Amino acid sequence: MKKKKLIILGIRGVPANHGGFETFAEYLCKNLINRGWDVTVYCQKGTHGDIYESDWQGVKRIHIPVMNTGPLGTIIFDLKSVIHSLKHDGVFLTLGYNTAIFNLFYRVAGKVNIINMDGIEWKRKKWGLIAKTWFWLNEHFGCWFGNHLIADHPNIENHLATRVSRKKITMIPYGGLAINHANETILSQYQLKVDGYGLVIARAEPENSILEIIRAFSSKKRKEKLVVLGRFDKENVYHQQVLASSSEDVIFLGAIYEPESVAALRFYSRFYVHGHQVGGTNPSLVEALGAGCAVLAHDNPFNRWVAGDAALYFDCVSNAEKLMDKLFIDDQLQARLKKEAGVNFNQRFQWKYILSKYESLLINFSSDI
Repeated sequence: MKKKKLIILGIRGVPANHGGFETFAEYLCKNLINRGWDVTVYCQKGTHGDIYESDWQGVKRIHIPVMNTGPLGTIIFDLKSVIHSLKHDGVFLTLGYNTAIFNLFYRVAGKVNIINMDGIEWKRKKWGLIAKTWFWLNEHFGCWFGNHLIADHPNIENHLATRVSRKKITMIPYGGLAINHANETILSQYQLKVDGYGLVIARAEPENSILEIIRAFSSKKRKEKLVVLGRFDKENVYHQQVLASSSEDVIFLGAIYEPESVAALRFYSRFYVHGHQVGGTNPSLVEALGAGCAVLAHDNPFNRWVAGDAALYFDCVSNAEKLMDKLFIDDQLQARLKKEAGVNFNQRFQWKYILSKYESLLINFSSDI
């Protein structure tokens, strides 16, 4: 039997080193390889030289050298990847729509291209007018040029349905791994105690409510800690505001990518704070549910659909402060939220369920080739 073929674009590569899409791609690749698929992934390489190939756990990686960094580097990488990939046969899966204008090549070449449309990027506060216009246009290009669209949240699906027919959209959320135990000794590295801290894992950007969360926690002297994971640049004005607003009980650990350490920090936290105001099914919130965390989340339809009864919801600094106070002292409330987190995660967000839905969709489009 001829192998089914998948070509993945739109990420920096596998294995995952950067974010949610890379992590998803890694799990999808492994799952499909085990099920007999032929999988190719385009990877960005920050060097000079020729395009070359390598193998990673049965996945064919095509490395595209790009010396430019930042958004320009991503645009150049995506363009080169699309042009190079036209020689392949199979189903194309593009993760993200930020350079969807290049997907016109697939339409012209008659390739089957499925696009995961991610969040509503042009609504993010961090972008200026030019960037927002670019993302807004490319969202439309993705809707037009993609053969089919994937939304990771019902509200994203509803948004895309204002652009294209709902028949062209499949809703599949992000997944995660259940964490039922973790290495408690890791806490001692950071001078932390079980249940003695709240946890925040997010990019320090205005739409992630980092400043509001810090101000809510730092409004009074506490015996507990607030642990914040993420990069902070002292040259960044918003980052300066966050750092200046923090009390001595806020611990900034920087960006930590070691899975065992992140798992332990989640698993033993008193609660997880999720301030994202826009986006779809956010990976860090799903992973918090998978670790059985009680959750304090920004009150919006995206977070409410994901966390459900596993969270309390805040809409301002004073509200967040009161709910933090409650979560630190109310053991019964924390236990109830943790139980709800496990039930919610097991029913909707396990990788085995998510990946099976992806494979079913890909098989449907493979039959059209």
